[in-house]
Amino acid sequence: MNTSQKFLSGIIIGVTVGAAILLLTKTDKGKEFLSDVADAADDAKDTLKDKAGSLEKQFKELIKKGKSFISDLEDKAKDITSAITD
Repeated sequence: MNTSQKFLSGIIIGVTVGAAILLLTKTDKGKEFLSDVADAADDAKDTLKDKAGSLEKQFKELIKKGKSFISDLEDKAKDITSAITD
């Protein structure tokens, strides 16, 4: 691709992007589309927050179970140790 073809391609892309931006910001359908995109983004954000909260709760429960498991192992080890030394 030579320089003039690259320049022409750049002009065409620029005009296309400019027209798309104009349609999205100035027409009712474009504004409605942007509003729908914003609503979808808000919904996705809320869903992610809910999932993160759920994961945090599950993680805390897993840590609690792990601590309980380790405590049980320590108690068993102490019982075995006292049985051996007695």
